[in-house]
Amino acid sequence: MTGSSTKHPGDPTSVVVVGAGLAGLHAARLLHEAGVDVVVVEARDRIGGRIFSVDEAGRPSDDGFDLGPSWYWPHTQPGLGELVAELGLSAFAQRSDGDVIIERMSRETPRRYRAIPQEAQSMRLVGGSAALVRSLASALPPERICLGARVEAMTLESDGIRLAMAGTQSVMHADLVIVAVPPRLLEATVTFTPAQEPAIAARWRSTPTWMAPHAKFFALYDRAFWHEAGLSGTAQSMVGPLVEIHDATTASGRPGLFGFLGVGADQRAKLGEEVLTRACVEQLVRIFGADAGAPRATLFKDWATDSLTATAEDRGDGSHPAASTSPWVIGRWQGRLMLAGSETSASEPGYLAGAVQAARRAVDEALATLGGRGHAPHR
Repeated sequence: MTGSSTKHPGDPTSVVVVGAGLAGLHAARLLHEAGVDVVVVEARDRIGGRIFSVDEAGRPSDDGFDLGPSWYWPHTQPGLGELVAELGLSAFAQRSDGDVIIERMSRETPRRYRAIPQEAQSMRLVGGSAALVRSLASALPPERICLGARVEAMTLESDGIRLAMAGTQSVMHADLVIVAVPPRLLEATVTFTPAQEPAIAARWRSTPTWMAPHAKFFALYDRAFWHEAGLSGTAQSMVGPLVEIHDATTASGRPGLFGFLGVGADQRAKLGEEVLTRACVEQLVRIFGADAGAPRATLFKDWATDSLTATAEDRGDGSHPAASTSPWVIGRWQGRLMLAGSETSASEPGYLAGAVQAARRAVDEALATLGGRGHAPHR
């Protein structure tokens, strides 16, 4: 998804989108369809951001297990549901038929209960959540997505914004910049000249980053033995280390279970992945039986250790971003810089649906600004 641009370094671009996750790629696609000259810059060597669907070896896969977000709810998140339909993607229901297991205390045997039907069915995408970003990226010319390019500074100039990249002397110039990364990460990693208004910088810094404090564990198997036993794969535990467990079987039938760890980021760092993996497998045996003790592979993703997702402040902050309609940029930067990370959405902040909404809002602002300044979209 990366290539050599036909533009020379320093040539102006109408809009630079920072971040090639769902929000960034959706914003870039909307701008491209509107005829705007747009470039996406991404610090990682892959697209997707917190969307990361992998095979059992941890490599990006077209039929992957979701190390980041897995679910969406089309009936309560119509914007995301419409985007999925527009892109022609297929979805399937998260498995919920079968009994659930509750593990209350270490001295008690886990107990089995009949599942309560969900009011809103959780859905998953065929191919993993990364199917969304792959489809969005395919709508852009390959040379418009620049991977391995981390923005470390932005300078407001009379005719736009100059962006400096880390580890290189290269710069980019843009009329406008849409930043589609978490506000807290933006405040911690990018230097602004002139500085952002103190109240805005404080707001960015205090906004929790979705997924950043959390870790997910997967155990992958040759067969879904829990289905054979009439279990859904769903379990809740007050013992741990996993506090919430679900079926992770792919649409193609590759069996797996996954769970969210209830161990804090600092404690996870002390214990290490090997110890935590062993403890998670032992817990799955307690809950699902001896067959759970021999996974063909395990996957472990600690988002708190991902420097392109989390900051030091995220390690102890398990709160969820709050919806707000207050502006994310004021003062001299207003009208030149727009934020589109999911955390900035006025509805569903932090979720996939929030990323879609925030991207649309930022694009509407950008198009209105470009039109107001007499910039005709490039065809």
